Amino acid sequence: MTRNDMEKRANDRINIDHTWYTTRISARHAARKPYAPADPGLISSFIPGTVVEVMVSVGDTVQEGDDILILDAMKMKNRLKSHIAGRVTAVNVKPGDRVTKGAVLAVVEC
Repeated sequence: MTRNDMEKRANDRINIDHTWYTTRISARHAARKPYAPADPGLISSFIPGTVVEVMVSVGDTVQEGDDILILDAMKMKNRLKSHIAGRVTAVNVKPGDRVTKGAVLAVVEC
């Protein structure tokens, strides 16, 4: 890194909780992928487990907070709920399927 690059980087600014700070930002930080919130219509498994029951089918209308399916993980039955009101456009699992963390189990669209 040249001295000119260091001088440019010395004046980098970062916003934390609506307050701007002057700092040096590392190359790793500058090259990171920007944060993007998760899509609320995707119902994903938060832990590996087995699907016990699917409570909806494609075309069903659901409200925010309605149960979509039950996932058995670590001997606990977890009810995965819809985060938005809409129509179920895809159900990617059936009872008995084993799923990994982060797998998209169902899709709800507004």
